[in-house]
Parts: sequence; C-alpha cells; structure tokens
Amino acid sequence: MGAHFQIRPATPADLPHVAAIEQAVFSDPWPLDAFLPLLSENALVLEGHEGVRGYLFARVMGPEAEILNLAILPERQGRGWGRRLLQASLDRLSQQGVSDVFLEVRRSNAKARAFYARMGFEEAGLRRAYYTRPVEDAVVLRLKLVAEGRK
Repeated sequence: MGAHFQIRPATPADLPHVAAIEQAVFSDPWPLDAFLPLLSENALVLEGHEGVRGYLFARVMGPEAEILNLAILPERQGRGWGRRLLQASLDRLSQQGVSDVFLEVRRSNAKARAFYARMGFEEAGLRRAYYTRPVEDAVVLRLKLVAEGRK
C-alpha cells in the first residue's frame, strides 16, 4: 500500500474532516451534524500522516448492521484503504454478534457495486427513487457474516 495509516474510532474532533470528505465524494452529502449522533464504536476513521482520509459509519440493530456511509478521499482511492476500512468494520461487527450487514448504493455506481461484490456483498433488493440529487434507485446489498468471522 505504500503509505502508513491507522484505523481508529471516530471522535467529535474528526467530524469536520469527515464532512469535508463527504462533500468531496458524494453528490448529495450529509451535513456535519448528521454524523454526531452516529459516533459509536462502529464509527471509524482511516488516518494517515496527513490526517483523516476516510471514514465508515455503521449502526447495529440486534443481529443486523447497516453500513450507513463509507468514503475515502478521491485522490486516495484505489490504494486498498476502503477495503481495509470495511474489513476492520466487518471484523468489529462480527465480534458484536452481527450476522447480516446491509447497505445501499446508487444503481449507477458501478465502481462501488464492484467493490462491495469483491468484499462478498450480494444484491438483496431495490429501493426506487431512494436517492436525491439526482433522483436514483438504490441497490440494497447484503453480506452474511458467520460466527467465526467472514469466510
């Protein structure tokens, strides 16, 4: 991978960096204050020498979890950082007894859909007109975790 980084729980001090990455990556970004109530052991940041370069926010609901948001700065994508961040989250979720992980992705986002497929996610449904700016369907993806961790 070349660069050194760490994955750690997100803190309130990280949220301006998270919001800046959100603005750089998404056409309909969440505002900074949307992240604050999601801070938990399942809110992670990927931090390099230059600061926060990616994040992942998830929430657990019994035996299920949802990846709410995952992003890596565009200029840092393609280095395996997203894979490492997602794997760190999946490992944590598995340790918490989560059996199924869900997420939504824009139907047109072939790059993200291919990434999640490589990570073992499968299509589980469709949410019509789920996204705004622009309006678009969301593909619901699901990953089955096993008690020993992912296969």
